Amino acid sequence: MTTAAIALPPVQRPYFMAALAVAVGFFLHLLGSSGRFALLFAIGIGLGVTLYHAAFGFTGAYRRAILGKDISGVSAQLIMLAAAMLLFAPILAQGTVFGHGVTGAVAPVSVSMAFGALIFGIGMQLAGGCGSGTLFTAGGGNLRMALVLVFFCAGGLWASLDLHWWRGLPGIGEMSLGDRLGWGPAILLQLAALGLIYLGLRLFGADNKRPLWWAGGFTWQRLLRGPWPLLFGAGLLALLNWATLLVAGHPWSITWAFTLWGAKAAVALGWDPATSVFWAGGFPRAALARPVLEDVTSVMDIGIVCGAFMAASLAGKVAPNVRIPLPSLLAAAIGGLLLGYGARLAYGCNIGAFFSGVASTSLHGWAWIIAAIVGNVIGVRLQPLFGLHKAEA
Repeated sequence: MTTAAIALPPVQRPYFMAALAVAVGFFLHLLGSSGRFALLFAIGIGLGVTLYHAAFGFTGAYRRAILGKDISGVSAQLIMLAAAMLLFAPILAQGTVFGHGVTGAVAPVSVSMAFGALIFGIGMQLAGGCGSGTLFTAGGGNLRMALVLVFFCAGGLWASLDLHWWRGLPGIGEMSLGDRLGWGPAILLQLAALGLIYLGLRLFGADNKRPLWWAGGFTWQRLLRGPWPLLFGAGLLALLNWATLLVAGHPWSITWAFTLWGAKAAVALGWDPATSVFWAGGFPRAALARPVLEDVTSVMDIGIVCGAFMAASLAGKVAPNVRIPLPSLLAAAIGGLLLGYGARLAYGCNIGAFFSGVASTSLHGWAWIIAAIVGNVIGVRLQPLFGLHKAEA
């Protein structure tokens, strides 16, 4: 049976109208104070719809590649990275756009970064989602992933309290290949690397076992209600990340907001941020003092949740499951903590460190994915301990 032949449940109109009302309310509120923030919120909605309708998850893609040599999701990611690199390069090479400066997602390569990416990879498989996956599945009504998000925030806060120690470990600092080699050679080198990765996977017997484009043909109903093919989602994510770069002045990121939300919750419970080296000054202190809707990453993350819920209600798939086995809940908590702690050490997640990092020609993006893949392999092997192999395989 083709994807086009699958009958979808009815549109859940009450859910959709509620999500639409919330989205419009947020947009108008933001528009009243900042047109830039309103536009970023709209981009977040587009990201949420795309992630949900295309089911564009990194966790499932790596699990399928590890267990079944199905590289459909990985292939889509390679195309997404190539498209983003080509879109980013002219803007980052120029350094300005629309009268404001732009910077890439460039971060240091270090022992702590690699360890953070490793445990993030383990957390992906235990939690059943990554940075973007946690947001769009929780936004789609998955209560287990909502729990993951809570522990994700807690893990990010926990890591921020330890950062002064982790950052004392050895590293080689930041390295932008575009700045070091020139943007033309850097992009050609990275495109060649993506091609070699794909060829290497094929030589080891992996293949694209799911449709990458519109199986059964394009229809307007599928565009509205999903599901979308992986390559369509990959192209839209690259375009929306580019739009984020143009509007925000930096690429798409996700997990900073989770750390910030965890810190704001801790302050509400009586914690004094002045006791932390990380939170006592500079950008973290200023971010903690501002309202959530004045933080770029938070605004976009809220947009992603709204967009995912709208997409889920259009697809008729909002059905929260409250009967979650205890081992699965334990895996969600442990996985969430690993995701949050790892993302803070690694300067981001699969989006901020890997997707945006590689698109910015940052060496740390490549180091991140190598360590994270090792972590995913470990995480897949740990899944049976929590009874996840049946539901997640």
